Amino acid sequence: MGTKMTIIASKGTLDWGYPPFILASTAAALDYEVSIFFTFYGLTLLKKQITATVSPLGNPAMPMKMPMGPKWFRNISWNIPNIVQANIPGYESLATVLMKKTIANNGVATIEQIRSLCMEAGVKMLACQMTMELFGFHQSDFIDGCEFVGAASYLDIASDAKINLFV
Repeated sequence: MGTKMTIIASKGTLDWGYPPFILASTAAALDYEVSIFFTFYGLTLLKKQITATVSPLGNPAMPMKMPMGPKWFRNISWNIPNIVQANIPGYESLATVLMKKTIANNGVATIEQIRSLCMEAGVKMLACQMTMELFGFHQSDFIDGCEFVGAASYLDIASDAKINLFV
């Protein structure tokens, strides 16, 4: 293997779930030795079933376009004020459905598919043991192939890496 790279994945929302897996799969394709350390909310990305949602609330850069309907309708930018988003029941669920539809419409792989590509490419999936205990998770909650480690183990791996990213 060539260059070593580590990524800390600390967020588990739909929009934050993609970057660690995309970066890791790309680096692995370039023959990097890659490890991802999943901690706090990022740990949910290693669960057998990913239930990640997306929240446009407090995310002003998120484009809100409809993934269906006539082209003129799909091209409208729906800039919904935060006060409205926060007060409409089910708004986050609607945003998640629309984002997943947009992802599918554009031929982008699901997070689960990209995670599988990472596993096939030999990316090490490091689950934070302390976070597991904190949230009451069990090893059986997670996909096969994870390593359950503490921060000291991650730091040992990161100390040898040329590239260390925090996502």
